[in-house]
Amino acid sequence: MTTHRPTTARDRDRERGSVSAWMILSATVMIILAGLTVDLAGQVHTRQYATDVAAQAARAAGQQLQAPAAIRGDAVRADPARAVAAARAYLAAADVTGTATLRGGTTVVVITHATYPTKFLAIIGINQLHVTGTAQSRTLRAVHGNEQ
Repeated sequence: MTTHRPTTARDRDRERGSVSAWMILSATVMIILAGLTVDLAGQVHTRQYATDVAAQAARAAGQQLQAPAAIRGDAVRADPARAVAAARAYLAAADVTGTATLRGGTTVVVITHATYPTKFLAIIGINQLHVTGTAQSRTLRAVHGNEQ
């Protein structure tokens, strides 16, 4: 037969504080997870922005054609100096660093670089997350929907 011993004040004092330690640990883990979510979402947003700026800079560069040949309908080729200058001007206006190159006379490739300043990861020493965006545009001539 088991005897039931009444709970004493000393027994209650031994348990005091155990829930508090668990709550502090749980709250810390939740704050870290929320911080990771915020910073990684910020990195994704920055990558999307860098890619969008690269696409728009490539589009602007692809519109800089060698006018005489394009007007005659002979060929559609980008003017190398004006195309690269247009892409660089767009990048500068968007306050994004990057490079623009012309490939084969008809394709402009733009690579951008951006940085996301972290909010929560800075606590553990990660102050920035670097991202890259890439896009290209190709200028072509089409007659009745067929590439010429």
